Amino acid sequence: MVQFAWEEIKKSMEEQAAHIPVMHKEITEYMRLPAGGCCVDGTLGMGGHTRLLAEQVGPTGKIIAIDRDRQSLETAKKNLSSVEGRVIFVQDDFRNIDRVLEGLNIQSVDGILLDLGISSFQLDNEQRGFSIKANGPLDMRMDQDSWLSAYDLINSLSEKELSLILKDYGEERWHNRIARRLVQERSIRPIETTKDLSDIVLKSIPSGQKWQKIHPATRTFQAFRIAVNRELESLDIALSKIVPYLKPQGRICIISFHSLEDRIVKNKFRVLAQSGELQLVLKKPLSVSLEEEHVNPRSRSARLRVAEKL
Repeated sequence: MVQFAWEEIKKSMEEQAAHIPVMHKEITEYMRLPAGGCCVDGTLGMGGHTRLLAEQVGPTGKIIAIDRDRQSLETAKKNLSSVEGRVIFVQDDFRNIDRVLEGLNIQSVDGILLDLGISSFQLDNEQRGFSIKANGPLDMRMDQDSWLSAYDLINSLSEKELSLILKDYGEERWHNRIARRLVQERSIRPIETTKDLSDIVLKSIPSGQKWQKIHPATRTFQAFRIAVNRELESLDIALSKIVPYLKPQGRICIISFHSLEDRIVKNKFRVLAQSGELQLVLKKPLSVSLEEEHVNPRSRSARLRVAEKL
């Protein structure tokens, strides 16, 4: 009976977390949108943050909701039916924010939000290939119309190229060993599934390094996901474009989930602050509360940075 009760509680917590966007209280506080305002949510996902923003701007406001993932867009439209008239849905990469806004004849906005984490919708779908826990094809594409998948990279790049991806995008200590093993294994048969990749990582690293707080293959999966979707490039390009579209006192809120993303945001905000274009609202990034981490363990690595246009 105790075990059954715990499983029911755990299931309830997971369902609750799936419907609550990361750092929702902090976004509500720091985005500070005016009634009737216009805001960009560059990472729509399931629409959790978009709903918060739509509630802030009210029935006369507009949220430009952008996402690369066609499936996410369709699901988010259903989730946001109650605020449908306030949301403009756009399938695109947020790196093209200038093209999106100009196409909608919007010259300026009151705020921009980017949640750089992968959505639970994508992570929990084994056919998308993002999860270590479920066995699925080596896909990892956020945009299903993209021609390049993790399978393509892992089965075609040289050992040196694979090692660089693991080192630069995963900060993986054992990048050389993993890359060497990938090339060896694919010479026997193609590496096709997430389980194949996870097993190869486990075979590659020293036995004493296999028991960690995170799964030993986490950094490898992160590295190939970033490479497939060109995530860091998209972030850097977007940050170079968004300031001109912000109104004075308009805010940029960015939630990152690993040091590579956070470093790009930190450095770009610093440069823009030094040039007098932005001012930092937070000197240091905010972490999730213990309460939120307890309800949604996936949020534990989230960091929020906020800047305001002068």
